[in-house]
Amino acid sequence: MSFTVYPAIDVRAGRVVRLRQGDYAEETRYADDPLALAQRYADAGARWLHLVDLDAAKAGGYTLQPLLQSICQITGLQVQTGGGVRCREDVQQLLSAGAQRVVVGSLAVREPALVLDWLSAFGGDALTIALDTRQDDSGEWRLPVHGWTQTANDTLDTLAARYAESGLRHLLCTDIARDGMLSGPNIALYQRLRAAHPALAIQASGGARNTQDVMATRAAGCAGIVLGKALLVGNLQLPEALAC
Repeated sequence: MSFTVYPAIDVRAGRVVRLRQGDYAEETRYADDPLALAQRYADAGARWLHLVDLDAAKAGGYTLQPLLQSICQITGLQVQTGGGVRCREDVQQLLSAGAQRVVVGSLAVREPALVLDWLSAFGGDALTIALDTRQDDSGEWRLPVHGWTQTANDTLDTLAARYAESGLRHLLCTDIARDGMLSGPNIALYQRLRAAHPALAIQASGGARNTQDVMATRAAGCAGIVLGKALLVGNLQLPEALAC
């Protein structure tokens, strides 16, 4: 199975940023211009980019369409992107602007029936369903929504199964406790997902620090890994990650 490294660019107010455990109050800004950073990643050998509109993720209404178009036209990167996707027209606009896949997160948890209709309309390869998860005291993997302040009724297992049965191909799963923490990815979680849903191409996200972590996610059966903070702070160099 092929394995894809997705360097991530999170954009807020036009700047490259990273949030700690998704907390907008725990923001670190980086000097890079988003387009210049995307070009650097392309020059380093990346084929894909994970682009997130943090402003839209909070307020709705994707705002990065000009940036998305520039990245696709100038760098040649294939882009999966999301943030603020609320309706079928949003999906169509992003695909028309050059996105290879549209990432749907909170809405996929809150209104799965709606997103399943999109899956039927656009096909299993056009969407990446992003399920951010946190383990509760009983050991169940829950799905917090609304900025991770509320918890949905569905669990990670039930919702992943529902999407897999409906033809989804790409599932991005983030362990919230590890997001932006450089504490290592949750390998056991990904092994569990892979065993339960072998048809899904699972993208690991959260906690990666080094090449060993990249190789561990691949060994766990993941189809790819999203790398954010480790690349920005220099713990991990993209060519090293791509060589894994």
